Amino acid sequence: MDQYVITLPNGIRIIFKPFSSPVSHACIVINAGTRDESPQTSGLAHFIEHLLFKKTERRNTSQILNRLESIGADLNAYTTKEYTCIHASFLQAYLDRTLDLFEDLVFHSVYPDEELEKEKSVILDEIASYQDLPEDAINDDFEELLFAGHPLGRNILGTAESVSRLSRQDIFTFLQEHYTTNQMVIGISGNYSPSRIEKLAQRYFAHLPATHSSRKREPVAQYMAQTRKESKPISQVHCVIGAPAYNLYHENKTGLLLLNNMLGGNGMSSRLNLQIREKYGIAYTIDSNYTPLTDTGIFSIYFGTDAEKSDKALRLIYRELKKLCEHKLGTLQLHTARQKFIGQIALAEENRIGMIISMAKSLLDYNRVDTLDEIFARIQACTASQLQDIANEIFNPSALSVLLFQPESQ
Repeated sequence: MDQYVITLPNGIRIIFKPFSSPVSHACIVINAGTRDESPQTSGLAHFIEHLLFKKTERRNTSQILNRLESIGADLNAYTTKEYTCIHASFLQAYLDRTLDLFEDLVFHSVYPDEELEKEKSVILDEIASYQDLPEDAINDDFEELLFAGHPLGRNILGTAESVSRLSRQDIFTFLQEHYTTNQMVIGISGNYSPSRIEKLAQRYFAHLPATHSSRKREPVAQYMAQTRKESKPISQVHCVIGAPAYNLYHENKTGLLLLNNMLGGNGMSSRLNLQIREKYGIAYTIDSNYTPLTDTGIFSIYFGTDAEKSDKALRLIYRELKKLCEHKLGTLQLHTARQKFIGQIALAEENRIGMIISMAKSLLDYNRVDTLDEIFARIQACTASQLQDIANEIFNPSALSVLLFQPESQ
């Protein structure tokens, strides 16, 4: 068997992927992100992720940070719109230590007032520095454009105002509502036996009381395409084009993933890179992205270029999108697109920590984890007609929103 799932009586699940290596990886993924916040507590999920590393009932900050780093391991965490993830990479002998620390951080953090104030200051600096990175800021602002007034449109960091007023009570309310055992998955990859993993899962997590919550997320409102230009103290134009797209469970998800990979995905041979960068030398960076979420998705194209080249870049992008809408892929084009995408997915398996996090999320979202063969079969099943239909739905110019940051002198 290629992977194993263990379900504890309290609802916590463990996904284990055996792999023969001296280095192991583990994560705990919690089905709680920034879209689960109220408008008044924007930034709370990310704030909690920071505070998990500050103090527990058994450890102070220094002891937390040194628990794994002292043996050369890597410990980190991140927050998205829908998840919070803690992850670690370490030598094989230290799985016990890692799981013990995960349990301590998630279930025994104490969130002292003095740490709250210090971490607010850190995050306020993070918010300020983020605004100095237009290539990052524009993607968050674009999501705000797509989902105005909805939790998905709010920045993961929150605002200076919302972060400043977050309280200890806000933290405990969020934890009680969202950090429940039935919404957590632990992922482990390494050279262990399934019985060893089950024994450790029982030791560190089975004693925790069962708690339960269900997803009660605000539905996305009806979308209307719009174009917005903003002047910024920057030297180049930055632009994002896109629209809402298919959710995690949509039958066309795989087809759009394949189209996105052809258009502006990984590698230098994407259509947009060959046209915009290689042929015309207009932009150093141009890529496309498709992120499926539980009830919607986001498709976007980003580029940065000199102000005098931005109009031409936009025309070329729309031309590439039009080609996909008006012309079916030929047999060789489709075969090449499939093989490229399949090869990239197979290579991504070498990123063991990324793989086990992806598997943990899959168990949360689908209550199962697909094998590589199942994923490849879905890609092979994509037809030229299906891809053309998807292109006409998602790449329709009248449905695309545009956000453009331009230098203040323009």
